[in-house]
Amino acid sequence: MDMELWQEIIVAAFLVIAGVFGFVGSYGLIKLPDPMTRLHAPTKTTTLGVGGVLIASMIYFLFSDAKFSFHELMITLFLFLTAPITAHFIAKANLHTSVKREDVSPTGSDRPWAGFESDEDRRIAEAKSDIGE
Repeated sequence: MDMELWQEIIVAAFLVIAGVFGFVGSYGLIKLPDPMTRLHAPTKTTTLGVGGVLIASMIYFLFSDAKFSFHELMITLFLFLTAPITAHFIAKANLHTSVKREDVSPTGSDRPWAGFESDEDRRIAEAKSDIGE
């Protein structure tokens, strides 16, 4: 069950790349100045770092056991699908806690930006537009 040198190099390359992405993401999380810029470090680079480790694991088991591992593939897909959603939730929470309605630019209509509009205000505005007011 020994792997060839070129196979070990491929697995090691994915692990090194994943480590670099993980380090850059962690460093950016600490050093970037505000929450909105800090948000990009863990959601982009650290996601690629964890994805690289999972891909290296898939390749390792493919080469060593001659079986494709669906577990790592499913974890990778789940991670890549959920990270943007989490980033969106964090950005919306930051918007609501640190940005005032008066500080954003006007929308060009009588309605505010969607992040500042309550569900009740949206229903009233939609009802008015349906009536034709």
